Amino acid sequence: MAKKGNRIQVILECTEQKTSGVPGMSRYITKKNRKNTTARLEFKKYNPFLKKVTVHKEIK
Repeated sequence: MAKKGNRIQVILECTEQKTSGVPGMSRYITKKNRKNTTARLEFKKYNPFLKKVTVHKEIK
C-alpha cells in the first residue's frame, strides 16, 4: 500500500513575468507539509527569462 502523508508537491510560478510580456514561464516544483503550512508558499527564486531574482508564488 502507498503511504499517505501530509507532504504534497506544489508548483511555484513567477508573478512578474505575466505583466512583463516576455514569452515563457518560470516555474519551480517543491514540496510542503500540508498540515504545518496551510498558507500558500512564496519564495524569491531566479527567473532565467528575465535574468533576475523574482517572487514566485504557489499556484492552484
